[in-house]
Amino acid sequence: MSLKPIGGTMMLSKIPIDLERVKKEVLDKEILRSAMIAELDAINLYEQMADMTQNKNIRKLLLDVAREEKTHVGEFQALLLMKDKEQEKELKEGKKEVEELME
Repeated sequence: MSLKPIGGTMMLSKIPIDLERVKKEVLDKEILRSAMIAELDAINLYEQMADMTQNKNIRKLLLDVAREEKTHVGEFQALLLMKDKEQEKELKEGKKEVEELME
């Protein structure tokens, strides 16, 4: 991963689409998906750094922050599912398929 400036802020990942070109009627859904991607990226980074450090206090802090980011993913996902009923339906279908495979 490389750092890329986004609006004056350095981010590890690049937003996968140009939000300025997204149709207005789907913009909010794409913003929520991009926010989820950023949170997942942060979770991966914090957990990888926690695995690398030998310092138990740093590890504990990084894993705590990663846990908070997981909550943020849930918040963005909850709002996305309110705005995108197809996403909600397909998420349930995906869960059902996994449960069937795990039987």
